[in-house]
Amino acid sequence: MKQALLGKIRNRSAVVAVVGLGYVGLPLALRFSECGFRVLGIDTDAERVAQLGRGETYIARYDRPRISGALKRGFRATASFAEAKNADAICICVPTPLTPQREPDLSHVRAAVDALAPHLRAGQLISLESTTYPGTTDEEVVPRTEARGLKAGREVFVCFSPEREDPGNARFPTHAIPKILGGATPDCVEVGLALYGAAIDKVIAVSSTRTAEMVKLLENVHRAVNIGLANEMKIICDRMGIDVHEVIRAAATKPFGFVPYWPGPGLGGHCIPIDPFYLAWKARAYGVHTRFIELAGEINAAMPVWVMGKIADALNAHGKSVRGSRVLVLGVAYKKNVDDLRESPALELMRLLAEKGAQVAFSDPHVPELRWAVHDEVPTRGSELTAGLLRSQDLVLIATDHDAFDYRLILENARLIVDTRGRYLEPAANVVKA
Repeated sequence: MKQALLGKIRNRSAVVAVVGLGYVGLPLALRFSECGFRVLGIDTDAERVAQLGRGETYIARYDRPRISGALKRGFRATASFAEAKNADAICICVPTPLTPQREPDLSHVRAAVDALAPHLRAGQLISLESTTYPGTTDEEVVPRTEARGLKAGREVFVCFSPEREDPGNARFPTHAIPKILGGATPDCVEVGLALYGAAIDKVIAVSSTRTAEMVKLLENVHRAVNIGLANEMKIICDRMGIDVHEVIRAAATKPFGFVPYWPGPGLGGHCIPIDPFYLAWKARAYGVHTRFIELAGEINAAMPVWVMGKIADALNAHGKSVRGSRVLVLGVAYKKNVDDLRESPALELMRLLAEKGAQVAFSDPHVPELRWAVHDEVPTRGSELTAGLLRSQDLVLIATDHDAFDYRLILENARLIVDTRGRYLEPAANVVKA
């Protein structure tokens, strides 16, 4: 059975199904298609499936020509999990959010595997890519496949290979990012290496699925803790009248022992604000209190409120209150040069501003409209960034520093700027650094 599946992978006759066609699943599906595999995309979002069927895109960096090219090569999107029976390999790329109590929410993973289970058959590879705590593959995926009479490592091959997408980073497309792989058995690892090795430049096998799950969490905890340190340094430097961005840039000239991390108005994206809490939750089951992780989470989560304080102080210094002030938020995506709104601190800032009575507008070259209402008083459509718009505002908040913004236009026309991203290193009379 293993040899038959390896043969299909090697001669590209294997059908690859990708479950979840979001920021992780869609690029993976496109990459497998470009490598000669017939690819089936499965997603519960009917509109997303329909858009792909028309050759349209809902993630800006994966443009229409790339979608159309995949369609010509046989790529097909569907909402039917029953079609998974035709797949030889199934990659699960579904969300793993937090509950309101900030505990892991595996409902999407469980729902996906449960929906797939009636259609699984012997000879398939099942790989989970969703970021999660150590033990998820062993505790959630393997039992559900074995309940169908499919023994992991014998009838089916089960792996965990965490996604490592970095939206907006043109230097590292999907195929250029090394892939970590852990398998339920050595045979599972062998099949997983063959599949991912056919599409990814470098695949690194580790000793178990639990190890692979921990690798991904360590990567994101590392960033969360260091960004928390940078945010705390920002608050200290602000009190001392020092520009933290100048400090970090100077420290980064050291050629060893220092890696720059940058402060901001909070953490965004699906990974860093969420994944560390998966490890903190699991660690409690082993009697370990993850103090670094939880402290960094507290600091990072508090940054939007700290920025709000800087906004209020800036307006007060000009004889205005937040209530009734016109505030333009520049950039609502969670990071520069992308259209990704997941966990964006800009949305939280817009909500806080609206609650304080500000008249909020936003401009983002990558997000012409919000996909959901942040607050009743917040518009869902963005504004074109013009000199007239800038002059009409009491305050301009730089929440995300897209390269497409004309910062000279902003500096010359805005009455008051609150800069959370360190765009303006040189002192300017109308700029407040936050």
